[in-house]
Amino acid sequence: MYNKFSDNYIGEMMTGTIIVTYKILCNTDLNKEISIQDLLSNEKVTKTIKSEFAKGLRNIVLDANDSDTSLKIATEKSLYSFEATKDDFADLLVLAEEDATTKKLFKKDCDRVELVDIQTT
Repeated sequence: MYNKFSDNYIGEMMTGTIIVTYKILCNTDLNKEISIQDLLSNEKVTKTIKSEFAKGLRNIVLDANDSDTSLKIATEKSLYSFEATKDDFADLLVLAEEDATTKKLFKKDCDRVELVDIQTT
């Protein structure tokens, strides 16, 4: 391929490494958002909040001013990382899967990876 820059310019752009961070995904992972309104409509939740923060008081009403506020419930995941060359950028997902296999991170129903972060060095 013709380049108006010197041949070394392209070679220098692709030198270096990439630090890739990923996590293992499982079929049983939970990732759910619950609005505060839905949370406060649950009688058990409101009783617990009242008993914890308004103990002994009567006629207490729980209300959320912002209906867009939500609570996220997700499975906590460990993060793993490996180093690759910049030339391997297109294959980072495959390389992450190979790294997980090498480290024996895949278990029953946990056979996928999600790339979390890519940093160049």
